[in-house]
Amino acid sequence: MNLLKHKIWYLIISGLILVPGIIALIIFGLNLSIDFVGGSVVKYQLPTGFESNRVLDIYKNNNIAIESSSIDNGFLVVRTKPLDVQTNKTVLDSLPSILNVDEFTNGVSINQVSFETVGPVVGKETTKNAFVSLGWASLAILLYISYAFRNIPSPYSSFKFGASAIIAMLHDAVVVLGIFSIVGHYKNVEIDAMFITAILTVIGFSVHDTIVVFDRIRENLSKLPKTWQFETIANYSLVETLNRSLATSFTVIFTLLALFILGGDSIKNFVLALLIGIVSGTYSSIFTATPILVIWESYKKRDK
Repeated sequence: MNLLKHKIWYLIISGLILVPGIIALIIFGLNLSIDFVGGSVVKYQLPTGFESNRVLDIYKNNNIAIESSSIDNGFLVVRTKPLDVQTNKTVLDSLPSILNVDEFTNGVSINQVSFETVGPVVGKETTKNAFVSLGWASLAILLYISYAFRNIPSPYSSFKFGASAIIAMLHDAVVVLGIFSIVGHYKNVEIDAMFITAILTVIGFSVHDTIVVFDRIRENLSKLPKTWQFETIANYSLVETLNRSLATSFTVIFTLLALFILGGDSIKNFVLALLIGIVSGTYSSIFTATPILVIWESYKKRDK
């Protein structure tokens, strides 16, 4: 089975997958949570049929600027600039005043479910730490792979193995970011600290899956006949590891699907990011990382 016969097409497909997400990132950006931009998020449980504008009017009457508001399964979520505890208490004390006599008689009440606030300085620090952690992770992976493959037979370069794995890893990260940019714009899905955890998990899985293939290529470069072309050896190694890679990936995918369908709302976005990343990582380890490595080595040989 010659999987690398259409390696150029695999890379074209990889590029096409990235295009919608990159366009969305440029136009829409990411819908960042208060973890990154700072602010306050207040959540209220509203009675059935209760108009949310009556609650929002309290904020307007107290000169509190509302950045956004949304209704989710009977809960009103209000997002504002950072509020202190006293200001939030003022809003709470004003809630009974918006109920009419009939609502009082029927025992209607508005409950504040949660109140979170993050200062802008803390938000900027979180954003900085998120990018720094991704940068250090990428550098550490590149250095580790280059070191682990240092004994690769000449004239092949361990750096090319590491760089190809990093490119495939970044492909998966951009795929997840692009999709969340789209759903963030149209479905108001926010990027929070758990999302960064999901991204780091995805790049770890992606590189792990790629290393399984690359390590088999390294072994076969020494074992298989020297007359074999590098592409033939890479394809042979890819076929050898295909069943293992797919079995590992589908086991994780089925588990994540169960969590996404049956799990609570609080983890759905986290699981969705993992699910998208694992699917993309499975594809990229087979159809992105290895074709890049093969084309790179082919160009090197052609130049010589």
